[in-house]
Order: sequence, then C-alpha cells, then structure tokens
Amino acid sequence: MQNKLSVNIGKLKLKNPVMVASGTFGYAEEFKDFIDLKQLGAIVTKTITLKPRQGNPSPRTCETPSGMLNSIGLENPGMEGFIKEKLPALQKIGVPLIISISSEDNPQELVILARQLDKIKTVAAVELNISCPNLQKTKLISQDAHSTYEVVKEVRKVTHKIIITKLSPNVACIADIAQAAESAGSDAVSLINTLPGLCIDVEKRMPKLACVTGGLSGPAVRPVAVRMVWEVFQKVKIPIIGMGGIMNTCDALEFMLAGATAVSIGTANFVNPRTAIEIISGLKKYCQEHNIDSIKKLTGSLKCQN
Repeated sequence: MQNKLSVNIGKLKLKNPVMVASGTFGYAEEFKDFIDLKQLGAIVTKTITLKPRQGNPSPRTCETPSGMLNSIGLENPGMEGFIKEKLPALQKIGVPLIISISSEDNPQELVILARQLDKIKTVAAVELNISCPNLQKTKLISQDAHSTYEVVKEVRKVTHKIIITKLSPNVACIADIAQAAESAGSDAVSLINTLPGLCIDVEKRMPKLACVTGGLSGPAVRPVAVRMVWEVFQKVKIPIIGMGGIMNTCDALEFMLAGATAVSIGTANFVNPRTAIEIISGLKKYCQEHNIDSIKKLTGSLKCQN
C-alpha cells in the first residue's frame, strides 16, 4: 500500500503525499508526543531567515469564522541558530526535510541561505517563502513574475537541492507567477500562502492583531486555494503542493483532483495534531475502495463539463 501512496516532487520521492506546512508545525519536536512523525510524507520547517527574528508584537493570532488570522512575522532563531539548535533533532526523524527560507530585506539573502543548506546532506529540499504577507512590505517578490523569475534563477545557481517556490494568492494571475518560477528552474510550486485579513474588536474599536492585519488561513480559504491549484495545473508541468484549509481526507482529495501532487496540512495542526496522520490513513482507504493502484493517477483528474 505504501507504493500506492508514493509520489515524486522532482527527484525527491515521498512515501505518501501528505506533509505539514511551514509555520504550523514548529520544528516537529512540539508534535512528537502526539503522532509518529515517521509516518509523514515530509516535514516543512518553520521559515528561517539569515538573522534571528523576534517576530511581530502581540497579539499575533486570532480566531475567525472557519479559520484564523496570524501575524507572527517569521519569528525564528536565524540560520546559525537553526543549524545548531533545531536541525539535529529534525535529522533524527527519518523523513524528508524541506527547509523553508525567506529574506528580511534583501532577496540575495535567499541565495546565501540556499548555498548554506546545499551543504547539508539531510536537507531534501528548500521552500522559497517569497509570499509571506506579515513582514510589513509593500510588495512581495511572488507578486511579480519577473522578480520571482530572478530570485529562483539565482537560487538555482547555488543549490542542487529540490527548489519549491511558495506562491501568494494575492495576485491577478497566479498561473503567470508559477510559470515564471518553473522557467527559472523551480522543481515545484506550493500554494497558497495566506490571504490578508482584518478582525476588529468592536467594543474597543481596535484591531484584534497588534499589526492590524494578518494572514487568513483555514477552511475559509480552501475554495480559493483549490481554484488556484487548478489554474496553475493548466499552465505548468512541475509538481504542485496544495495547501489552504485542509482539515480531512476529502479536503486533501479536492486539491489532488484539481492538480496537486502532494498536500500540506497547516491550520488543522492547531485544531487536531493528528490531522496529517488521519489523512494518510484516509487516502489509503480511498485507494482501496476505488481500486486505485497509484495515487498519482488522481492528480489533475477533475472532470469538468464542457
């Protein structure tokens, strides 16, 4: 059955298509008492920047109908701290490690980070987080096709690792950005990152987040995310990792039918730490019930009426 669930992200083979999304699973250590981490298809770490970041001021999260807003601001120990403090435990888990990286001010930092990670054998891939909406920037790299192309091209020059480019939904045409990443040498794209939102405390007449706005995630964004995966699937040949409000097996299957090769579980981890493991079991059952010998056959198999 494991063979039925195996998928490929470029040269990277995953035993199943279920991974955990950056920023929602910490550095995995936090979840080891809740699930068998070895069952995961891959782990995407909390995003790392070149230098340590304290993140945004509190409050940084709030619940919303069918979701949540967050404005964490990429709090992390920096690359040096990550390698010393977090990586050793991650390496012992035994599943592919995908390291999410981002730049604070200068895109060239992504090149430096990728070059450092290229030297670490246990790192399977890097995810270029060029779409985080919580850094108080006026424009994201992933909101411009040319900027996306240039960054991916420069990172491609310094690493042999699998490159996954994480895309923003806050664009006119996400397929254009995905094509730019593919042309520049990205091995895969992941989508979507969060949508900007605002929650207000009507008694205090103040925003519920210290930074006023934050990124909306959870089931509320899922139809948007599925639609964008479907649009990107029409335009690129590289694998797509779908994410955005996946809470159960049916949600994961939606993304795969729309064109995703793999899925990433995010906000659901805060609600039920076992979500990813339950989805893996659910996908096994689905394949058995529908006599599917390879889950790869589901990718992009959506039937649309003409």
